[in-house]
Amino acid sequence: MFESLSLPLLILIFIVGAAAVWLAGIQLSRTTDAIDTRFGFGQALGGLIFLAITTNLPEIAIVVSASLSHNTGIAIGNILGGIAIQTVVLVILDGFGLRRKAALTYEAASLQLVLEGVLVISVLVISIMGTQLPQSVMFARLAPGDLLIAALWLIGLWLINKARTDLPWQEKGRAPDTSRPDQKDSQEKVEKWSTARVLIVFTISAVVTLLAGVVLEESGNAIAGHIGLSGVLFGSTVLAAATSLPEVSTGLASVKIGDYDLAFSDIFGGNSFLPVLFLLATLLSGQSVLPQAKNTDIYLASLGALLTAVYIYGLIFRPKRQFLNLGIDSIVVLILYLVGIAGLFTIAGGK
Repeated sequence: MFESLSLPLLILIFIVGAAAVWLAGIQLSRTTDAIDTRFGFGQALGGLIFLAITTNLPEIAIVVSASLSHNTGIAIGNILGGIAIQTVVLVILDGFGLRRKAALTYEAASLQLVLEGVLVISVLVISIMGTQLPQSVMFARLAPGDLLIAALWLIGLWLINKARTDLPWQEKGRAPDTSRPDQKDSQEKVEKWSTARVLIVFTISAVVTLLAGVVLEESGNAIAGHIGLSGVLFGSTVLAAATSLPEVSTGLASVKIGDYDLAFSDIFGGNSFLPVLFLLATLLSGQSVLPQAKNTDIYLASLGALLTAVYIYGLIFRPKRQFLNLGIDSIVVLILYLVGIAGLFTIAGGK
């Protein structure tokens, strides 16, 4: 349907979809913060589960559609290709969210976030290992790599939740001088809402994120076709950037209300959840998906793990100084990402 439209109309549709995702993301962030407070989930865990999964609804829709049509290449690229660019969203939050206050990792420093980052790297390592298994290795329509990723993700969630109250560290693993959320007027207004209203707004925002995300993906795909960008380059640039808009929106909204843990957990939580979708892709397609990954997919997964490791170091060392409104860890991440994408174009161009 979108491919028959003109380029100017496609761009307009893309902008409208981006605006819808942006506005829905703001409401998702505000209502998630309220849900965390009322149900006692904690800021980091709320971001790790609720906000991370809802902001990845466009990716879920893409994986389901691609798997049912047996276009597993799109599913693999969407899962592994989006992790690196979603990590770069933290650079945007650092530069435009905090401005000259302090580096994002200084404000958000928490051992829970370190554990979340380790979980991201762990599921990526298992994903890369799973790409090397024979495609014929399956049990009851399930691949061992997919099962191990899902099991590791669940165990990681349990350990992170346990870390909220059972870490033998000062202040439950938080650095002693980190900021606590300072409630802005808009957030105080949400806190006055009834629980039913909060849940309804959260649900509506999630549905808008899902539908608008699919529109972004479809219109972005058509735009890429018009300008001659296709394949892995489209997946790692246009598509990944489009489906990362919910994370940018919710992240900036979280930083605005001073909920730095939620902003970080949204990114780390989404990145650790994405590889779990390989289990869904295998079930829907009826074939082991991970062994079909290309070298570019493995390359992007490795890049995502590398960028996550940089931020783990940042959360531990907590650099306060900023350069061009960015912490030193964000600058390193941005440079590594740009170099990595240049390498990706080299790999794709050498085929």
